[in-house]
Amino acid sequence: MKPLLLGITGASGLIYAIRSIKYLLEADYQIELVASRSTYMVFQAEDQIKLPSEPEEQEAFWREKSGVPTAGKLRCHRWADVGANIASGSFRTQGMLIIPCSMSTVGKLAAGLSGDLLERAADVQLKEGRKLVIVPRETPFSLIHLRNLTTLAEAGAAIVPAIPAWYHKPQSIEDLVDFVIARALDRLDIDCIPLNRWKSDES
Repeated sequence: MKPLLLGITGASGLIYAIRSIKYLLEADYQIELVASRSTYMVFQAEDQIKLPSEPEEQEAFWREKSGVPTAGKLRCHRWADVGANIASGSFRTQGMLIIPCSMSTVGKLAAGLSGDLLERAADVQLKEGRKLVIVPRETPFSLIHLRNLTTLAEAGAAIVPAIPAWYHKPQSIEDLVDFVIARALDRLDIDCIPLNRWKSDES
């Protein structure tokens, strides 16, 4: 199984990232993870939690937060390490999920800018014709946001806004979060989240 790239940016809603890590590791996926610089600040602001900068410490951090101490494979990268393996098109992957994705990151990707490892890795997915799934977490969208998202969609990215549904009868915040993650992973042909799909009980 080729590794899956997981990008985390400084958009509100880091629970989306934590739950994604949980399900992917439990399903024994290999994750190459990179968090943008702003992710550190948002974690501190939203949850009063300090995200470690050293890759080994960060791996332990994500495993603790997701509640998956040993399953799967997780390798973390420094946000500024543009020489990492995931920065090269020769490093084969099954695609990349950016969750949550800030509008700043969306704008940079739409403009073809690669100022850090996350942006470079996403740019590589596009140029190599691989799957790139973006989960923007913003509301309302400005015209600039919409144009940037359209540019990325035209370039081949899948846009899956963090908008939950209700037909699966959610009972908790986690249920709402999990719905969005499941729909994002659908675009990567990954089905590892228990989900009551629309009319799934019909023959």
